[in-house]
Amino acid sequence: MEHRPFRSVLYIPASRARAMDKARTLPADAVIFDLEDAVAPTEKVAARTTLAETLAEGGFGARALLVRINGFESGWAEDDLAAVAPARPEAVLLPKVNGAADVEALARLLDSRPETAETRIWAMMETPRGALNAGEIAAAPRMAGFVLGTNDLAKDLGARFRADRLPLMGALQLCLMAARAEGLVAVDGVYNAFKDLDGLRAECEQGRDLGFDGKTLIHPDQLAVANAVFAPAEAETDLARRQIAAFEEAQARGEGIAVVDGRIVENLHIVTARRTLALAAAIDAMGEAS
Repeated sequence: MEHRPFRSVLYIPASRARAMDKARTLPADAVIFDLEDAVAPTEKVAARTTLAETLAEGGFGARALLVRINGFESGWAEDDLAAVAPARPEAVLLPKVNGAADVEALARLLDSRPETAETRIWAMMETPRGALNAGEIAAAPRMAGFVLGTNDLAKDLGARFRADRLPLMGALQLCLMAARAEGLVAVDGVYNAFKDLDGLRAECEQGRDLGFDGKTLIHPDQLAVANAVFAPAEAETDLARRQIAAFEEAQARGEGIAVVDGRIVENLHIVTARRTLALAAAIDAMGEAS
């Protein structure tokens, strides 16, 4: 899995040129330019043109850029791809993925165009069937990441809203395990009450503790919270450095374990410590490059 940060992944409707332009200055790690749910049917054609022009113009710095196309069942997916392909999109986000066949169909379309030779695929994990098939989806061609679509998933499950998200926990963990098994990025679903920053923080902390890399967001005001929660804290980076130093000293003595703050430190802890420091360094580098 790459160490590029995905703490904050902001949805922006591709029909809103001013919002897309503003994204160039926002502290988002990634942007999802949305051609699907956020764009009315009557605006689809114009939105494609606007998005293609925005991508071609560039200026988004180190931010990861994803384009959410419409699903194949809509009849709009191929036109979406044809419009944005000349701009060589970094990644295409496919909605309502139910199985590997959906990803394979998109991969064939990308393979057929020289402009999208390097374009990766992300999958919206937002259906019960998709969650059950998460393993095969994660292993499909060109896959780079999962985005959890918790609103649609809750609707299909008939689940009620709970602050602890207990009704969704099985699906969240299934998708996360599949992503990690294949080395993919995994980003948590949105928090709908965009003015409730305390509630957002609590859900970000839950997602972070589960293992997600970040959270999808629906409003710029949510960026600061997600960026803070999903970044390693100073205490974490300090502990990581001390664990690595102590373990290397133990190895130099011919020992396989070390002790830091009264706790055993083994090789598995060093893997986590190095990942923490790599993420912190990537966040710092992104700030310099944006």
